[in-house]
Amino acid sequence: MKKISCVLFDMDGVIIDSELLHKKAYYYTFESLGLDVSESLYKTLTGSSTINAFQKLVAHFGLDHDPEQLVLQKRKVYVDLFENDPTLHLVDGVEELIKYLFDKGIKMVLASSSAMVNINRVFRRFDLDKYFVAKISGADLERSKPDPEIFIRAAELGQTAKEHCLVIEDSDNGVAAANAAGIYVVGYKNPLAADQLLDKADAVITDFKQLISMIETPETV
Repeated sequence: MKKISCVLFDMDGVIIDSELLHKKAYYYTFESLGLDVSESLYKTLTGSSTINAFQKLVAHFGLDHDPEQLVLQKRKVYVDLFENDPTLHLVDGVEELIKYLFDKGIKMVLASSSAMVNINRVFRRFDLDKYFVAKISGADLERSKPDPEIFIRAAELGQTAKEHCLVIEDSDNGVAAANAAGIYVVGYKNPLAADQLLDKADAVITDFKQLISMIETPETV
């Protein structure tokens, strides 16, 4: 790993422990549609944008539904859960990592499949805007993870060559997107996303202190 000048963060499962909220919101929506979505099928959606997920499901089940309307339906459930769940919190250690990177002058870009309205909601609640130079939502792009577009665009927003960027991801789709973009990717083993293998990541961590050590001594990686 070369010297890192810009870190590209996924959000759900990396910055905020919202994976369970998203899963609840998805399954409430599935139940309202009478869909039996298996765990293995749901796993393939993890890391994708919501519109991409519902496009896949509409095709898979042959539904006569507008994917964009399903996105709005799921988003409404998620917002209700987000605003009424007092246990929602940042992932352990990520605030310390963000402050460390900021103090070191390492730029940070948020690159999430979540809709920008959800990204902004999280950033307001936890006062994160002051640390990041840019935010990009996969929902605003033509192609979703595992396509590399989001990370290529994020590196451009960070005005940093991709060989000096690092991606933090907790999903296999996100890792695949970083691989395809040619950017070094660290897989974060979030206990709430234990079904994600992260076996294609360049490195896998269970604690953000491990990442700080990697950044401080890149020649050892």
